[in-house]
Amino acid sequence: MSSPAAPLEARAPKRARGHARVEAILDAAAVVFAEKGFDAATMTEIAARSATAIGSLYRFFPTKTSLADALLARYAEIVAEGFAAIEARAAAMTSEMLADALIERMLDTRPDSAAAVALVDLRPDGPNRRAAIRQAAREGIAAALRRRAPCAEGLDEAAAALLQMLKGARPLADAGAGPLAALRTAIRLYVAHVVGEDA
Repeated sequence: MSSPAAPLEARAPKRARGHARVEAILDAAAVVFAEKGFDAATMTEIAARSATAIGSLYRFFPTKTSLADALLARYAEIVAEGFAAIEARAAAMTSEMLADALIERMLDTRPDSAAAVALVDLRPDGPNRRAAIRQAAREGIAAALRRRAPCAEGLDEAAAALLQMLKGARPLADAGAGPLAALRTAIRLYVAHVVGEDA
């Protein structure tokens, strides 16, 4: 009787070229998953879009699920790092600058965000992953607000409200300059109110 096959394991890249290849694969996967969803996306198409030999793709990501998991992990890192970068600069920002930085942060994650939305609900732990990403975003926004206005009250609640407003930036950016400009004005006014610049 033969023993069951060992599960395939992804190889972590060791060289800079390998890291660059993995990033190219993840970038291509984000686009393909966002366009087609998990089920319709193929590893062959992802390999072609990333200009990667199919064998190399499978060496780094032996299954489509492992690739999807890596993409979700990368998105969580992008969210956390993006808000941490804003927090680091927040004390020196005006409320308008802070509002604009938060909006740009949301717009900068569009390809990965669209893929994450397409993937997260398919995972058995999808609701937990979605909640963790939202929590990281809320905490990042609250930390930036706290850095800008350390004595302000209700920053956790304000961060939750801001996150909901910021989610509108992605679809409004696709709708044209007018709707996004209106949202930008609303977010600027709200951030000014929260940090006490509207008094």
